[in-house]
Formats: sequence, structure tokens, C-alpha cells
Amino acid sequence: MTKKKFLFITAAFLILSALAMVISCNASKKEPLKDGEWTGKAAGRNGPIELVLSVKDGKISGARIVSESETDFAKPAEENIIAQAVKKNSAEGLDVVSGATITSNATMAALADAVLKAQGKATETASAKKVEDATCDIAVIGAGGAGLTAATEAASKGVKVIVLEKMGIAGGNTNSATGGLNASETSVQKKLGIEDTNDQYYEDTMKGGYNLNDPDLVRNMVEKSAETVDWLITLGADLSDVGKMAGSTNKRTHRPQGGSAIGAHLVPVLQTATEKAGAEIRFNSKVTDVARDGSQFVVSVSTENGNYAVRAKAVIIATGGFGANSDMVVQYKPELVGFGTTNHKGATGDAFAWVEKFNAALVQMEQIQTHPTVVPSNGVMITEAVRGNGAIMVNREGKRFNNEMATRDVMSAAILNQTGKTSYLLFDQGVRESLKAIEGYANKGLLTQADTLAGLAEKLGMPAADLEATVASYNKMQAAGNDTEFGRAASDMPRAIATGPYYAVEVGPAVHHTMGGIKINTKAEVIDTSDKVIPGLFAAGEVTGGVHGGNRLGGNAVADITIYGKIAADTALDYIKGL
Repeated sequence: MTKKKFLFITAAFLILSALAMVISCNASKKEPLKDGEWTGKAAGRNGPIELVLSVKDGKISGARIVSESETDFAKPAEENIIAQAVKKNSAEGLDVVSGATITSNATMAALADAVLKAQGKATETASAKKVEDATCDIAVIGAGGAGLTAATEAASKGVKVIVLEKMGIAGGNTNSATGGLNASETSVQKKLGIEDTNDQYYEDTMKGGYNLNDPDLVRNMVEKSAETVDWLITLGADLSDVGKMAGSTNKRTHRPQGGSAIGAHLVPVLQTATEKAGAEIRFNSKVTDVARDGSQFVVSVSTENGNYAVRAKAVIIATGGFGANSDMVVQYKPELVGFGTTNHKGATGDAFAWVEKFNAALVQMEQIQTHPTVVPSNGVMITEAVRGNGAIMVNREGKRFNNEMATRDVMSAAILNQTGKTSYLLFDQGVRESLKAIEGYANKGLLTQADTLAGLAEKLGMPAADLEATVASYNKMQAAGNDTEFGRAASDMPRAIATGPYYAVEVGPAVHHTMGGIKINTKAEVIDTSDKVIPGLFAAGEVTGGVHGGNRLGGNAVADITIYGKIAADTALDYIKGL
């Protein structure tokens, strides 16, 4: 290389480097903030979060929440996010508060909305958005786990999909799913050396549902469970950890590494996949009716800006159950009057009114499950995996009272027979370290903690000697692999409770899952009262009935929503091809 050529290349490099630095600086330059107070709004778990951002001398000086509907345990997350924004003088790059992901993200979004206004970039108001009728190939009603799964599968095949979600965020009850996804004979189980069979999964599910389940629906779910796990993994889901839930013979509950909650991980994965596949998700769009017009369906939608209609060749109903509709719960099961619920407030059973005109059959509507380990003060559900990883349950007298790994209905009834109709979930540091989901409960302030069992008993107001005797007896049986008191299987007692600190959470039953619903077949086609298929109408997830029978096993909800969500999409695709 000549000296002249070298100098030319060097000069060119320096010019390009300088230009890149200028572009980088301009790109990263932030617009100045105008002093004053600016409002921001975003969708939280239970409704909108609205705040007022204060700016002084061009910097964020603070913010205050003026309206929200979040639960008490999630409210500290709002203050945490605001404090980060003040410290960083930015609404970007903030850290989500563990255990309150939805509230954290909503607070960040509300801050970002306010910051844009402080920069003179007023966001488009909802009232300015134009409401127009729309058309698509497949309308999916509900953006929970089943709806997002169906939308991802259908849109990935090149058809136009519109997802209508009445809440302001995606996920529905799936956001709160903690345990995992049940599946058998999977690639993950094989990699971990876990022996399991489809037949055993089928038998466990039928037994858990008291054989009231539709055998064909269960067998179909079981047979397609392994391929669904692989499909979700291709979308980016982490299902690399496999645990055990009550009612399962073998370890088959697939979840993120370390036992993290499945819902908070899976919903963003599915939402991203849905959008990447090309489906359109419309939030704050409440469906009020579904009707047929010739060969098409007309879905009526209500928004704060007005009403409009979506015409579609096929409709997939994935609206979830009715666990948050206390009137409907009591209508079908009067003994649950006064019970709390673990359900998000949008789980109100809207779809059952829409399908009446089609003479759609409803099955087992009276089969409503209570979850035994729900924190009475705020409705937070404690995952069954805590018991699966070694926790026990004691009453106010400091004594065990049942096999902790009994099915949810049995355990709920046992708790209601105890003093105060609640009990305590008890575990040690070893159990806590074995399951990442517990950290979320700790961050929510749900754990009572002490260095010794006697200290824990004192805080809980129970006899220390009795609690110590209970734990000593349990540890002895755990070491022998034989629970002579309540018959807990050796495989369900993975570790002793012997390493301080010790922890307890007060829990009791609450309405958790509505197992009855719209009747479907193995293709997720909706069936009418004459046992005939209603052409073009499909359903998946908790809105349907028959999969779980008289009691749902932990881990089977996420299996149900993803497996039948995907099936509904595939069948709908075949249907519209034939039109």
C-alpha cells in the first residue's frame, strides 16, 4: 500500500467515525422537559393507572398517583418506579419490581406518556381515535393465553387476524398463572431423565376430575401436550424446569428455569409472537355480541370512543371463565356465596350470553374450583409448587391436618374445617431457595419470617412446642419416605424443613377456576344442544367445559389454553379454506 493511499483511507475512516459520533449524539439527545405538572395514563392489571409528573428546572422532581385500581401489595411498586424515574431523570431504563410486573410496566408507561407531554409531544388521546368497522379472516375474542396462542398460530399462516380484548392489557388470568404447564413424554422431560407417559397423564387428569371429564378432550390434550411444549419453546418460551403439582404421579409441570412463575413469562412471549405473526390486538375493545350474517360473523365492539363491528369468516371465543362474576358463581354453586376470587376483574363470563342465539351447549357449569392457598387479605394465590417443593400446612394449633398434596377441592375443604377457616403454609430456607416464585411473595411482603420455629410460632400466635413437634415428626417421616399420618407420598416430600430462617403464609380457599363452559369437540368446534357443530364458531380455554371435570389439576390450565388455543386456530384455518 502506498503512503498516499494509506493517508486517504485514514482520512476517510476519521471522517466516517466523526459522522457516526454526530449521528449517535443526535440520536441519544433527549428533548428538554418543560417545567410544570403533566398527566400520564396507562393500563394496569385491574384498570388504568393515572399519575401527575412534576418537572422543576427541567428535571423530574417527582410524581404522584391520582387514580388506579391495583391491589394493595402492588402499590409499593408504583412508588418504586417513580423513585427510579426521579433518580435517573428519565422514564426509560427503569427496573421492573419483582412480583409486580404488570403494575411496574403500567407505571413506566404512564410516566413515559407524561414525559412526552412535558417535551411538547402530546400523545394522541383516545377520543381522537377514529372508530371504524373492520373485516378480517378470523376474529379472536380475548387476549389471554388461549387467545394469544390462537392468534399466533392463525396469523403465522398468512390470514388476517384481529384480537379483541376488553381490558387494557393482554394476558387475563394467565398473567397470574404460577405453577406451569403440564405435559408428558416431552423433549424436556427426556433431557432431564424424567420418566412419564401419556397414559399416566391421562389417568391422573381423569382421576383428579372424578372421571367427570370428557375422555376425548382429555386424551387429545395429553397426546398433543409434548408437541405444544416444543412449539412454545420455538416462540421463545423457557420451559426448561419441570416440577410436580398435586394430583400428578410424575414431574410434568413445565416452567421457567428455577421454578419462576409461568404466566409473567409466557404472556409477553405470546404477545410478542402474536404481533410478530401479523395479528392486530385491539385493547379496551369490549365485545357485546356475536351474530351471524350469511356466511360471515358480525362481532359488535364497544369502546370509549364509540361502537363498531368486525366482520369475520370465523370466530374463536377465548374470553376465559366467570370466576370474577360473583352473581354467576353463586347462581351455579350457591355454597360459594361470600367467597373471594383469584380472578382478574375481566373474568365475568360475557360469552355465555352471546352464544345463546346459536343454541350452543353449556356443560358442567356448576363445577367451580376453589384454590386452597390464597392470601385472604389480598387474593394473591400461592402456587402449588411451594408444597410440591416441600412445604407443609399447619393450623392455628401448630399441627398438620391433611396430606398437603391432596387435590385442590379436598385441601380447600380441609382448610375450611380448621379454626378460623384458614391455615398456614410453612417452609424453610431450603424450600425458598428451590423455587424462584417464592421471591415474588417475599417482595410483596407476604412472608412471616423467624430464625427459629419457636420464634415463628410466637409471631403466628400458636403453641411453639406443638409446632416444633409437628415439624420434627414430619422430618422423621420425610427421612423414612413414609408419611404415616396423612399418606403424603415419598416423592411428594423432597426435603426436610430444617434450615432457618423459617417462613409462613396465611392462606385460605377462594374461587379460582370455572371448569364448566361452552361445549367443544376435540377440534375446538362449538357444539350446539343437538350435538351438532356450529360452523365457523370455535372456543378454547377456560370459557369451555369438559376438559377438567369436577376438579382441575394444577398445571392443566396452561396446558388447556395453549393446546386448544392452537387447535382452534388450525381448525378455523381449515374452515375458512373451505368457504
